[in-house]
Amino acid sequence: MDKQNASNDGIVIVYTGNGKGKTTASLGVALRAIGHGLKVCMVQFIKGEWHYGELNSLKKLEPDFELIVAGKGFIGIIDDDHPFEEHVKAAKTALDIVEQKISLDIFDIIILDEINYALHLGLLQLSDVMKVIQYRPKRLSLILTGNYACEEIILSADLVTEMKEIKHPYKQGLKAKRGIDF
Repeated sequence: MDKQNASNDGIVIVYTGNGKGKTTASLGVALRAIGHGLKVCMVQFIKGEWHYGELNSLKKLEPDFELIVAGKGFIGIIDDDHPFEEHVKAAKTALDIVEQKISLDIFDIIILDEINYALHLGLLQLSDVMKVIQYRPKRLSLILTGNYACEEIILSADLVTEMKEIKHPYKQGLKAKRGIDF
């Protein structure tokens, strides 16, 4: 393989594990990419109905960064009042959006935020996600975040990082902090 041409090829990155920082790591890559004049799109598969700091700060990166919040929120927590079928529909819509954004061929990186968790919960079929990975344009990089990355996703990736929880303030009874957790 010609190394010069290979440097123009996109890669598949997976950020997974039970520790914090998966979405944050993908946003770090986005900041770096935008600094080099690249265009980034993030589609969120789970997050949806809570307001969190990224929604404000990412608007400042437009038009080089596009954020699409497609999820219905975290599933099975106290304020989740959506039937499971609504979560499934939202995840499928999010994957359709990813496919549309890929077909536009204007983005250099597309972040599929919390897609691993959506797969783990049965909101999506693995075969559909694998098609997106396999048939993406060669120049496009994909970043898949979320806990529970399955073996097939890990094997298809070029870079996999597992965030491991060592200590977490929630376990000490501390509530989520604005600017840190949301």
